[in-house]
Amino acid sequence: MRIVLVGPPGAGKGTQAAYLAKNLAIPHISTGDLFRANISQGTPLGVEAKSYMDAGNLVPDSVTIGMAEDRMEQADAAGGFLLDGFPRNLGQAEALDEYLKAKNLTLDAVLDLEVPEDEVVKRIAGRRICRNDSSHVFHAEYNKPKAEGVCDVCGGDLYQRDDDREETVRKRLEVYHTETEPIIDYYKEQGLVVTIPALGKVEEVTERSMAALQRGK
Repeated sequence: MRIVLVGPPGAGKGTQAAYLAKNLAIPHISTGDLFRANISQGTPLGVEAKSYMDAGNLVPDSVTIGMAEDRMEQADAAGGFLLDGFPRNLGQAEALDEYLKAKNLTLDAVLDLEVPEDEVVKRIAGRRICRNDSSHVFHAEYNKPKAEGVCDVCGGDLYQRDDDREETVRKRLEVYHTETEPIIDYYKEQGLVVTIPALGKVEEVTERSMAALQRGK
C-alpha cells in the first residue's frame, strides 16, 4: 500500500506511522529521517539542504521532493510505503502525484489524524524533557514524574523546550492550517482521505486506522 499520513503537530503521526508501517510491512518514510540521512551521508541533496539550513533559510521544496523521490526509488519501497511529513504543502502534493503517475502508480489512502486544537496544545505544552537524556520524556498531566521537575530515570532536571511553549505551539498550528491543511482538500477531491479520530490510546488509534484501510481495499 502507498499511504500519506497527515495531521497537526502533536497528533501522534510519528508513533502511528511506526506502528502502521510495521503492521503493513512497508517502510516508514519521514521527512526528518530523510534530512538526517542525506545530511549525514553527504549526498548532493543533503549538502544543498545543509547550506540553506546553516544560513537560517527554509529548504526549497525541490530539495525535499528530490529526497523523497530518491527514497521511494529504493528496493524496500517497491511494494509500498507510508509517507510521514511529506507532502506538507500543495506544491509537494502535486509533485508526488506527478512522480507516481510517471511510475504508473497511485496512492491508496491519505490518513488524516484528527485531534482538537486544544488537545494538541495540551499534549505538546505539557511535555517535559530530561536535561541529562532527551529520551526521558514526561508530561505535566498524562505522565507525571514522581517528584515534580525531577526525572524518574536518572534524577536529572526536567524542563520545557522553547518549541513546546504554548505560544510556539499555536504558531506551529497556524503554519499547519495555512500550508498543510489545503492538501487534505486536494486529496478529498481524489477520494483518498480517511479521517481517523486520534484521541485515545495509541493501540486504539492504530486499530481504527487499520480497520479503515481494510475497508478501503
